[in-house]
Formats: sequence, structure tokens, C-alpha cells
Amino acid sequence: MKLGIVGLPNVGKSTLFNSLTKAGAASANYPFCTIDPNIGIVAVPDERLKALGDLHHSRKVTPATIEFVDIAGLVKGASKGEGLGNQFLGNIRECDAIVHVVRCFEDGNVIHVDGSVDPMRDIETINLELIFSDLEVLERRIAKTTKSAMNDKGARRELEVLGELKAVLEGGDLAIRYHNDDEDIMAFVNSLCLLTAKPVIYAANVSEDDLADDAAGNPHVQAVRRYAGENDSKVFVICASIEAEISELSEDEKAEYLEALGIEKSGLDKLISASYDLLGLLSFLTTGEDETRAWTITRGTKAPQAAGKIHTDFERGFIRAEVINFKDLMECGSANAAKEKGLMRLEGKEYVVKDGDVILFRFNV
Repeated sequence: MKLGIVGLPNVGKSTLFNSLTKAGAASANYPFCTIDPNIGIVAVPDERLKALGDLHHSRKVTPATIEFVDIAGLVKGASKGEGLGNQFLGNIRECDAIVHVVRCFEDGNVIHVDGSVDPMRDIETINLELIFSDLEVLERRIAKTTKSAMNDKGARRELEVLGELKAVLEGGDLAIRYHNDDEDIMAFVNSLCLLTAKPVIYAANVSEDDLADDAAGNPHVQAVRRYAGENDSKVFVICASIEAEISELSEDEKAEYLEALGIEKSGLDKLISASYDLLGLLSFLTTGEDETRAWTITRGTKAPQAAGKIHTDFERGFIRAEVINFKDLMECGSANAAKEKGLMRLEGKEYVVKDGDVILFRFNV
């Protein structure tokens, strides 16, 4: 999974990136501190992996990962060359979703590029810049497709769709609002990698005082939650400065610190939960002496396609899957004991993989 982080300058974007990835991206109280795009890869915390690794004495334990891409803060006029962010929008076109960091805290010591805290204005500013950037992509594609549409029926249909998308954006809407019942057309739309067609997770950055009660009394956060609810997006509340402190602690120290603050989950845990939910993802597990590993797939994936995540040969030569639920396996203590109790199932090509399935794939090529 790959997530692109966007936001205005000084909203806590790079501080959050640093804390999530410990990558040491520069962050400071002035605009355009982030110049080059920063990329960090983070392991998805999953307690099941350690338990399975210990059970099978695995030599290697490999978690699922998330790649974060942090670009320079966007400002009004970015699409026309203002600021630095627009230079790097191309770096997040391949991302699965966008994490939009929104400032929801008041602090006179931290400069806001527009002079005041107003998350809805900030969201509109970013949305407009993403729309303008997408319009540039569409206009170039329309110019290219127009040349071939004279003698190509498929190109003519693509040109119609491009025009429909352009009209949506020019009307101030995001491309994610566009829908067509034709799966081929939607596949074409997805191939354009439009920024405004990507699902969005809003990271509401609050002060430490607002963190314990999940910012229930913060009017800025409430506004973001209403907007997200109306636009099929997710929201999670963070305090970027607290996340920066947490990132320096050991796992035990982190747990104690979160408990002292009255917080159940870290910002990374909240973001992972929101992104898996928004993108419809789950993890299945493979285990043995060589390696215990988590694999991320979309909900509804059938066994052969899940096997293909491991290796294309597994999908091509799929015979069956030996499946047991993680909890059942741990309670039984071994795969053999699970088989004796009838908890190990043999599943075929139509089996839909579930979160927490521990699977051994049988294949022949």
C-alpha cells in the first residue's frame, strides 16, 4: 500500500511523516521546508506475526508494509507555479490513497500561510490545486486522443469520457464523484491516475489537550468530520508533536506513554486502520520454519489470486488452499492438532480469503 501525504505548509505534515517513518524528513516553522519528496516505508504492526513466528520458530518474520510519500506543502496557486508542491504532485499519482493533514489547532507561534486556522478553507485550497493539476493531465490527454479519434471508435469513446471528467472538474467536483456502470470505462478512468479520483483520509492535527477525548469539543475537527462524512472519506485525530515524541520510544515505553495520555492507539495505528477500512484491505498470513509473513489483499479476493500475491506460479498452478483461522491455530497449538479437531479446511478456487486466515497453498506448474 502506498499513501501520499498532502497539506498546506506548517500544518504538521512533515512532522507526522517523520514520526510515522522515523525517516528524519526536515520539518520547521516556515513554508517550503520540504523541497524534495520524502519516501518512507513502515511495517504494519500485527501482533499475530510474532505469535505465529514463535509457534513455528520462524527464522524470519516479515510484516506487511506501507509506503509514505511526503511532498512539499501546497499553497494557493500551486498549479500556476506558486510554492513548490505542484512540482512533486507527480510523485503521488501512483499512490493508492491520499492522507490530507489538516491543521485543527490554534498556536500563535506556528505560522499559518493564510493567517488563520480554518480547516474547511484549507481543504478547499488543496482540492482546487489537485483539480487544476488533474485538468492539466486531462487537457494533455484530450489533445493526444483527439488526433486518433477520427479513425478509432475506441479512441472516440475515450474522448467522450475525458470530456465528461473535465466537465466534472470544471464544475468544482472531484473526479471520485464520476461513475459509469461500464467496468472497462472505469478501468480507463483509473488508469489516468487522477489525484482527485483517489480516496482521502483526513488527519486532523490537534493540540495535546484535545487528544484524550478524540477532539470531541474541537469545532475545527467537527467540521472536518462532517465534510468527510459527506464525501465518503475517513478522519483520524492526531497530535503530530506527540507522535514525534512517541516515535522515539520503545514499544513498552510507548504503551505506558499512551496510557498516561489516555489514548488507546497511536497515530500510525489509527492511520493504518482508516486506510485498510477505506481501501477495503485485509491481511492473510503464511507461516513455517523459513518465514512467517503477512500479505495485504483487497476484500473479496479469492484463493488463487491471493496465492498470486506470493508468486505468479502459485496462482497459475493453484490446486487448493489449506486454511485455518489464526485464533483456532493458536488455541490448538499446532497445525496437526487443528487438523485432528477438523479446524483445518481444504478450500478451492472459489474460496474468498478472510482477514486472519493462515494459509498453505498447494500448486503444481
